[in-house]
Amino acid sequence: MSALSTLLATNTALTAAETGHLQQLVAEWQLLSDMSFADLLLWVPITPDGSFLCVAQCRPTTGPTAYLHDRVGEKVADDRSGALQVAMAESRIFRESDPDWEDGVPIRHEAIPVVLDGRTVAVLGRDSNLAGMRSPSQLELAYLQSAADLAAMVATGQFPGPTGEREEGSGPRVGDGMIRVDPAGLVLYASPNGSSALRRLGFAGNLQGEPLAGAVRQLARDTFQAAEVAEMLDQALRGVHPGSRELDSGAGAIVRLRAIPLHPRGESLGALVLLQDVTELRRRDRQIMSKDATIREIHHRVKNNLQTVAALLRLQSRRVANAEARTALEESMRRVSSIALVHETLSSAIDEEVAFDEVVDRLLGMLADVSGGGGRVAVSRTGSFGELPAELATPLVMVLTELIGNAVEHGFPDGRGGRVAVIGGRERGVLTVDIVDDGAGLPEKFSLGDSDRLGLQIVQTLVSAELDATLALSRRDGPGESGTAVRLRIPLSPGGPGKLTAAGTGPGQR
Repeated sequence: MSALSTLLATNTALTAAETGHLQQLVAEWQLLSDMSFADLLLWVPITPDGSFLCVAQCRPTTGPTAYLHDRVGEKVADDRSGALQVAMAESRIFRESDPDWEDGVPIRHEAIPVVLDGRTVAVLGRDSNLAGMRSPSQLELAYLQSAADLAAMVATGQFPGPTGEREEGSGPRVGDGMIRVDPAGLVLYASPNGSSALRRLGFAGNLQGEPLAGAVRQLARDTFQAAEVAEMLDQALRGVHPGSRELDSGAGAIVRLRAIPLHPRGESLGALVLLQDVTELRRRDRQIMSKDATIREIHHRVKNNLQTVAALLRLQSRRVANAEARTALEESMRRVSSIALVHETLSSAIDEEVAFDEVVDRLLGMLADVSGGGGRVAVSRTGSFGELPAELATPLVMVLTELIGNAVEHGFPDGRGGRVAVIGGRERGVLTVDIVDDGAGLPEKFSLGDSDRLGLQIVQTLVSAELDATLALSRRDGPGESGTAVRLRIPLSPGGPGKLTAAGTGPGQR
C-alpha cells in the first residue's frame, strides 16, 4: 500500500479522500478479479501529456493471468489508451470490440471508471486472457454476473464500501464459498464450497430458493448470534456494507460470513454472501490464547519468586554486621529485583515483547533508592528504547543495573550531588544506550578488561555473550564537563555484528 501511495503522491494531484478511495479499492479488488477471471490494473491520468500510469495490479486466483510481467509503473500514451480515455471522459464502462495480442496471448480490454462523489478519479482496467475460451459452467456464470454488478458499482462509487465498515485483511474470499441472494433474501445460487460450509454447520436441505436468514436461524446455537447474522444480511439487502459475522452451530464448526450489497445504479439486485470455514483457525486461536495465558502466568510466578528472593536478601543484609558482606547482599538484591521488573512487564504483555521504557523508568527509581543516592543524585531517562524481545530485555536490564548503579554509587563520593542521564535511541537496526554522569570520572589507568569488580565482569559477560554488543567507557574531560560517558550499541537484527570493544582509558577505576 505504501508503494501505491508513493506513486499517487508523485504523479497525481489527487486529494487525500481520493487517494484513500483508491487504496480501499485495491484492498478489496481481489474479489472482483477472481469473479471476473481477469487481471485488474489501476490506471491514473498523468498531466499534462494525457498518458495513463499503472499504479497497481491484481491477478486472478481462479484463472490464468493475462500478463506474465508486472505492469506497475508502466505508462500508455494516446495511441494505446483509447478505452481508458473513453472511460475517464464519459464515466462509463467501455469494452474494446477486438482483442489485443501480447506475447502470443489474446487479451480483451475493458475500462471501468473509478468514481468518487460523482467525479472519475481513475480507471480500472479489466483484462481477460481469452486463450482456451470455452462455454462457462453455472459457477462461472454466477461469478461473471456478480462481477458485472460489482464493476457497475465501482463505476458509480458504491464499491468498495466505507473504510470504517471493512475489516482489513479478513476473509472470506470468493473461492472459500459464495451464495447469491435476490432482493428478498432468497438463495439464487450457492457455490459448492458455499453449500459445504453450511453443511458443516448442520444444514442438510436444499438452499435453492430458500431464505438464507431462515437457514441461519436454524443453524445458530445462540439466538443473539443468529440475530446478528440476519441483521447483517438485511443491511446488505438495503445497500449497506455491514462487514462480517461468525456463525457457530455448536456442532464443532464455525463459519465466517461476509455480505456485500449488489446495488448498481441504485437498483437493488440482492446481495453476495461469502463464507469461510474458520473452525481450525479458531481452534488454533484458542490454543494460542491458552499458551499466552500460561506464559504470562509463568512470568507472574517467576516475578513473585524473584521478589521473595530479593526480600530475603534484604532481610539478611540487615542482620549482617560485616560491611563488605552487607554490600554484597544488597548488590545481589538489586540484581534480582531488576530481573523481576522484566518478568513483571512480561506477565501483563500479550506477547514476548517488553515495553522497555517503562522498565528503565522503574529501574532508575529503584537504583536511586537502594544505591544510596537519595535526592542528591538525579537519575533521568531521555529518548526511547521501544519494545524489545524478552531474550534481549533480561540481559540488558542487568547491564543497565550494574552501569547505572556503578555511576550512582562511585561517581559521587563524600555525599556530593549530581546527575546521571540514561539516553536511549534506535538507528538502522541498532539500539544505542548512553549513560552519562557529571561525577568524579574514571580512575587513573582504568581498563575495563583488567577490572576485578564483579559488577563490571557481569557487564562484560552479558555484553559479549548475550547482547552481542559493543561497550565503550570514556572520561568526560571537555570544556565545562566532568564525569563518565558509557556507550552501549546493541544490534537488533538477527546475526548482526557486535563485539565487546570496551574502550576508555582514563583516570581511575570504580
